[in-house]
Amino acid sequence: MILNWSTKMTRIDQTFKKLKSEGKKAFVSYIMAGDPDFETSLELVMGLPAAGVDIIELGLPFTDPMADGPTIQLAGGRSLDNGMTLVKTLEMAKQFREKDNNTPIVIMGYYNPIYSYGVEQFLTDAKSVGIDGLIVVDLPPEEDEELCIPAQEAGINFIRLATPTTDNNRLPKVLQNTSGFVYYVSITGITGAAEAQALDVGPEVARIQQNSGLPVVVGFGINTPDKAKAIAEVADGAVVGSAIVSELAKGKPVVDVLAFVKTLADGAHSA
Repeated sequence: MILNWSTKMTRIDQTFKKLKSEGKKAFVSYIMAGDPDFETSLELVMGLPAAGVDIIELGLPFTDPMADGPTIQLAGGRSLDNGMTLVKTLEMAKQFREKDNNTPIVIMGYYNPIYSYGVEQFLTDAKSVGIDGLIVVDLPPEEDEELCIPAQEAGINFIRLATPTTDNNRLPKVLQNTSGFVYYVSITGITGAAEAQALDVGPEVARIQQNSGLPVVVGFGINTPDKAKAIAEVADGAVVGSAIVSELAKGKPVVDVLAFVKTLADGAHSA
């Protein structure tokens, strides 16, 4: 059962509604806030909407990122080494909002920095700078009272991760207070053709859609326009993170990274 916290549509709801009316799928991109430094990261974020990004996931760096792969871990390390904090991450969102009031921003990270900041203060500040959603990877549904429910009450979508191990017994619990969209992280079928991956993922996406009534976006090793298209064809959208972060890690200029992002966005939008 999905609780309807607010009759007011969030930017995330509006984005999916608009895309649906256009017959398009969502392209979601993840970047680590402050990687490799604040200015470069801000320039990249500012350029994402024009590169075709529908929803921005802004990674919140943390000292113990146990759920992240090596690419994202290294990005978080670079970010922290350059003095990135939760306060500065919110400042980045604030500066973005001064130029763009439509593209949703989701903060993705771990609970500890938010807890240290103070949940109530964080939600007040996040709302005021235009944060639309949260993905907190280490807060299970059993702890919804901590942040999930207060976030929803503040008008911020709380987005859950589902994986191939989220079986039908577990799924209702995972979805119970979810809003905005569900992020399906496929950890199976990393190798092989994009079409084969899509065949694996399609039934899982349908199962989550039926149980949640929410859009389902899929992320896993999408690093080419063809993969973005294949996944978007069987889901409500595709998420790309590591592939974009890797380009930045190679020291490529922001304009080149954005050109790469645009090829992926075009792939997803062609689905």
